[in-house]
Amino acid sequence: MNQSNTYVAIMAGGIGSRFWPASRVERPKQFMDILGVGKSLIRLTFERFLKLTPAENIFIVTNEIYKGLCKEHIPELTDNQILCEPSRNNTAPCVAYTAFKLQALNPEANFIIAPSDHVVLKEDIFVEALRKALAFTERENALCTLGIRPSRPDTGYGYINYEQQTIEAAHENDNIGGVHKVIKFTEKPDFEKAKSFLASGDYLWNAGIFIWRADRILEAFQQNASEIYEILSKGHSIYNTPDEQAFINEHYPNTPKISVDYAIMEKAKNIYTIPTDFGWSDLGTWASLHAESSQDAFGNVLQGNHIVINDVTNSLVRVPKNKLVVLRDIDNYIIVDEEDVLMIYPKSKEQEIKALTKDLEQTGRKEYL
Repeated sequence: MNQSNTYVAIMAGGIGSRFWPASRVERPKQFMDILGVGKSLIRLTFERFLKLTPAENIFIVTNEIYKGLCKEHIPELTDNQILCEPSRNNTAPCVAYTAFKLQALNPEANFIIAPSDHVVLKEDIFVEALRKALAFTERENALCTLGIRPSRPDTGYGYINYEQQTIEAAHENDNIGGVHKVIKFTEKPDFEKAKSFLASGDYLWNAGIFIWRADRILEAFQQNASEIYEILSKGHSIYNTPDEQAFINEHYPNTPKISVDYAIMEKAKNIYTIPTDFGWSDLGTWASLHAESSQDAFGNVLQGNHIVINDVTNSLVRVPKNKLVVLRDIDNYIIVDEEDVLMIYPKSKEQEIKALTKDLEQTGRKEYL
């Protein structure tokens, strides 16, 4: 792995609507200390990648309205390291834009692109798995992803079906497997299908962490998502110049709104995965935060300085530090107080929260979003 050619792109443009009412349009969850550790998720992600490459090789891809927040949370960044999307067009255009920019900066660029809001409990294993992937993509015509060994039949994740035969030997660390050819990607399954995936041993969770050379992923766009390639390739001589943002503002909104999974990963033939386990969670919902946080003897996660509880179990309570909150006879609930919004919701029905935010928008209450 050549460190001078190693880059990281952190995707940080989402709204995090499943974490409403804490996550808002003006300050989404990646810029929040949602774990209660004194640092935002994006800051934790940035510091994690410093173990792989220096700060000048780490880029952020975000919506233009979050440029200021990115600089606030990661002051080490220069303006050229923040890629500002003028529209939310899903992850495929985001990946292509990043690849064009990095290739223009360094034709040998080999990069990781990953979300900004994931939990990684075993950082050393995470970094070693990425080193292995980078070494593989550096010398092979390969698009690689880290696959998480599933621990339960979860219906909230996409799955990777992979060949058991290894292309390259396993890592010396037991938590990092060898390189395997990917057979196919499967979107979020129903519970019965998820159980069969787990039982087969041939499936991994798709964590959305990808590793590839810039030129290889651009070849894949040219072959499988040509419209995105054609639109963004027009700026080949403009990337990393003062005219880049104007070009992106004009042309990026015209790209198809599609995920990189659909546009590339489900179509390309040179897809590989490394099975691993580094204590991963995509922290996509309040329930996942509850599961990943320290709990009291009754299964509660309490975020606040003055919370008085009696017969409260299996619940997550997040309230302002200066507010006294008294709760009794509550089981399996999410309680979030953000001053202007109080949400009390059954944890078992939390998948409704995203739809709830759409209802608020449609009924003219955008000030709460």
